[in-house]
Amino acid sequence: MSSPHGVSTEVGRLRTVMLHRPGPELRRLTPRNNDRLLFDGIPWVARAQDEHDAFAEALRGRGVEVLYLTDLLVETLAAESAREHAIEAALTSLHLGETLRGYLRQALAELAPDALKDVLTAGLRNDEVRGGTGLVTSLLAHDDFLIDPLPNLLFTRDSSVWIGDRVAVTSLAMPARARETQLTELIYAEHPRFAGTPQLHGWRHEHVEGGDVLLLSPGVLAVGVGERTTAAGVERLARQVFGAELAHTVLAVPIAQERATMHLDTVCTMVDVDKIVMYPNVADQLRALTVTLRGDDLDVSAAEPFLVAAAKAMEIDTLHQIDTGLDPVTAEREQWDDGNNTLAIAPRVAVAYERNVETNARLEESGIEVVAISGSELGSGRGGPRCMSCPIARDEA
Repeated sequence: MSSPHGVSTEVGRLRTVMLHRPGPELRRLTPRNNDRLLFDGIPWVARAQDEHDAFAEALRGRGVEVLYLTDLLVETLAAESAREHAIEAALTSLHLGETLRGYLRQALAELAPDALKDVLTAGLRNDEVRGGTGLVTSLLAHDDFLIDPLPNLLFTRDSSVWIGDRVAVTSLAMPARARETQLTELIYAEHPRFAGTPQLHGWRHEHVEGGDVLLLSPGVLAVGVGERTTAAGVERLARQVFGAELAHTVLAVPIAQERATMHLDTVCTMVDVDKIVMYPNVADQLRALTVTLRGDDLDVSAAEPFLVAAAKAMEIDTLHQIDTGLDPVTAEREQWDDGNNTLAIAPRVAVAYERNVETNARLEESGIEVVAISGSELGSGRGGPRCMSCPIARDEA
């Protein structure tokens, strides 16, 4: 690839990754708002930070450059145009009203980049505002958020995914996460490191979430379709990657809409060029529609078993399945604990949560080196090493 950034597979040696270290946004979670903000529990933030630091250090120990989303955001906000864009995006909520919106616009514009970053990511409560008093502030509770926190920033995979030398900024389906992609798009558009990087998709378009996009091999994408990523979103993404000659095949994979299987990467992830760790309780039911380009039109095949369709598209004899867990019961437990949400950092080397001992044993028996990390608190938002990482540069596998 001519660009210093780019990703063509899930398993090429990882060179650069974007993470988000848990921060004050997680301290905004309470039993009253965690469901709305899409967290299953209230994490112990200090422990989550320790676990995340160990995750980042494990990557650095393997020669991976670690970039932090908030560092990139602060550097981006040094530009006046980026600050204005970020502030306007944060104040679009209709519940603010013009009096409060006008006050906040001016107050946020006076903040230094680092302080503005804190507001954009950790949110702003009614009792933290000194002015803009009017009907809206009078009727809101003192602890109501004027700008919501973004606890799911931890899962950097969802808001963007690199396909070849282009970055697809995604469109997140849940309102609580909409601003994540706006901030991510701002970084890619305004940060000097990414100057001139072509973008695909975008947060204004049909819903596609990065956790649903797997780069099975050069030219072959699998995209989960369900509540988070829509069929319309896959159609737009397919047309874009075909038009840019970044792929020749897109597999549309319907997935059951359960809390534990919200994205395709909660069902399966690649650990080698021909090996995939997969939740066995759904493996037999997982189907795929093969989408290719015929002239100017999309050609859509009849559905067939996912592993069969994937092997055909990848032009390999077999895509070998490594089961999560050791039996249906342990498989369900370890799938819930993100046992198959692994992050490949090279062919046959994958980062996984240490608590999923049965799945990790299966991986090792299959010749996969497991880099085990702690995730007792990081996993409270239901996401594993893959969810928490956005690869920006990989070698070709």
